[in-house]
Amino acid sequence: MSGYRVGIDVGGTFTDLICVTPEGRVLLDKTATTPEDQSVGVMNGLALLAQREGREVDEFCSLIEVLVHGTTTADNTMIEMDGAITGMLVTEGHRDEIEMRRVHKEQIWDPSYPAPVPIARRRARIPIPQRMDYLGEELLALDETAVRAGVQRLKQLGVESIAVVFLFSFVDPSHELRAREIILEEYPEVAHISLSHEVMARGPEFERTSTTLVNAYTAPRITMYVEQLEQKLQSAGCTAPLLLMQATGGVMPPSYVSHRAVTLLGSGPTGGVIGAARAAAEAGVTEFVAIDMGGTSFDICLVRDGLPEVKADWNWRYRYYIGLPMVDIQCIGAGGGSIARVRQGTLLVGPESAGAQPGPACYGRGGTRPTVTDADAVLGYLRPTGFADGRMDLDLEAAREAIHTEVAGPLGVDLIAAAWGIERIVNANMAAATRKVLAGYGADARELSLIAYGGNGAVHAWAIAEELGVTRVLIPRAAPVFSALGLLIADYRVDLQLAHVSPIRLVDPAQLHRMLTDLSAEAVAELNPAQLNPDQIEIQLFVQMAYPGQNFDMSVPVPSAGETSEFLAELIERFHDQHLAERGFAFRENSPLLRGVRALVTGSTPHPPTLAESAGVKDLEGARTGYRPVHFGSGFVESPTFDGGLLGAGIRVTGPALIEERFTVIVIPPGWTAELLESSSFELSKD
Repeated sequence: MSGYRVGIDVGGTFTDLICVTPEGRVLLDKTATTPEDQSVGVMNGLALLAQREGREVDEFCSLIEVLVHGTTTADNTMIEMDGAITGMLVTEGHRDEIEMRRVHKEQIWDPSYPAPVPIARRRARIPIPQRMDYLGEELLALDETAVRAGVQRLKQLGVESIAVVFLFSFVDPSHELRAREIILEEYPEVAHISLSHEVMARGPEFERTSTTLVNAYTAPRITMYVEQLEQKLQSAGCTAPLLLMQATGGVMPPSYVSHRAVTLLGSGPTGGVIGAARAAAEAGVTEFVAIDMGGTSFDICLVRDGLPEVKADWNWRYRYYIGLPMVDIQCIGAGGGSIARVRQGTLLVGPESAGAQPGPACYGRGGTRPTVTDADAVLGYLRPTGFADGRMDLDLEAAREAIHTEVAGPLGVDLIAAAWGIERIVNANMAAATRKVLAGYGADARELSLIAYGGNGAVHAWAIAEELGVTRVLIPRAAPVFSALGLLIADYRVDLQLAHVSPIRLVDPAQLHRMLTDLSAEAVAELNPAQLNPDQIEIQLFVQMAYPGQNFDMSVPVPSAGETSEFLAELIERFHDQHLAERGFAFRENSPLLRGVRALVTGSTPHPPTLAESAGVKDLEGARTGYRPVHFGSGFVESPTFDGGLLGAGIRVTGPALIEERFTVIVIPPGWTAELLESSSFELSKD
């Protein structure tokens, strides 16, 4: 390696950075996120890394070999619903497909629960006479006059981004391609055009409509952000390729994600799961639940056999369906910045967050509302001086005042009881969300390990484990910037699908072979910007199959593409076996349907040599920095504090104790022990 490799994850409160130097050293850092323009926070972070290396920013940026980025731009757009003004051209008769949403309702017992905010208002959904059948035969020619009139109507409505969703375009896209040509003729200044067959090349219809609309809604803002960042990087002398993390668990350049912006949803959290899988593997753990507690959110992902669960169907994000394979990460509003409040005599914590500005009251940036971090500080978990790598002293009086005014006073309890109440509620919320995710997979938390990361994961891991009945917790030393680490070890990934609906026994094996071959070639071509060698590329092929009447298909691995009837028979048996293993039943007397083919192409990237540096010091007393009273639920306990940077592999710390790392604190309660493993992770076990 001749240059720096940098991973940057933008969170709701902090922007996390990890850098692998040309000598193989690993640098970790954090800076405040700048919500008004995230690229400013990214450049501030690069300045911190440059300072640590004793270089000017321009010199440091010129030596960057690759920069991998996880951004919350797509997620923030959907959370705040402030994306581009979006319109849609849709097959006549299917204008209200997005409203019907398969009769799905998040709150089934609440008939008054409102519908989601519409991405495209009904007046901006223009019906177009045209029709293809499921075989790709044209039943009704595209009405080009209607397309032109529709585009002019959208232009008058101020639409900035246009989605085109025609029935069965994934079989024959000619009508959608012609519609794009007409849009550019009539409205050349339009910010973005999303064609459904390019975003999601398969059915069903609602799923494709929803996915395409979300893509059209988020793409202009993502494009603008990436362009701003690239300009700032170029001005600073950075010529390295910029790679963006996708929800599929792989990275790709901006040119690829520009027309698949929807793949950036969950970008940063996906990086964290990849990092967790790496840390777990080095510790010999293959079955675990990964939890990421940052300043704004709490993310959960189940990992089995060392691989995160990837869902190809029923992916709902921000009340819209995303019909693409995504690492199954569930999120709730629970983080260090989650605001505590009393409503009708009840203490609530989150989902509202103090964010980066003004932040928790104890940060001294003008925040006056109590947060989880304020409770952490009052209960003794956080170091009051030299916080955040010595860049901040916590204002404990401001934290106490906020908790007293907003919580203790209204509830009629003392300050410590109020702070502990905040802790109990946020921990219970996170544990309940984790149970819900695991229940969906039939997994029992008591049979799993817990891997905690994020700036606040190490502080709350023990309490969440107690709630779940987990007795083994791993906390990597790089936990505070773990999502950024995951970005650096992620590989290039292209995941393409091609629809072809037919009873499997009627499929021509030679045609199926051609589809798999052609799709894999297309996916490999998508990796061309990465300029990878053939030995860096891995191709995995799948057929999408389902029983007749099922809405969602299953990806069945193809052992080796054949052109015989025996090949089809083997696929059928594989489908039955996989359906039984994953869904608990199989109808072997039923012949399944072929829904399409899938090609997953991975291009390997260099991985950091280690998660974090270890000082190798074995003397526990030599790492002791003092004592601090800490509250674990039944009064304050005088607890020793240790400098985590001085601890070496093999050292054991018995609770109660606090291990203070640069950007977090590993809390060890009474009855628990922490051991630093050779893999640079702390293993917490219950005595």
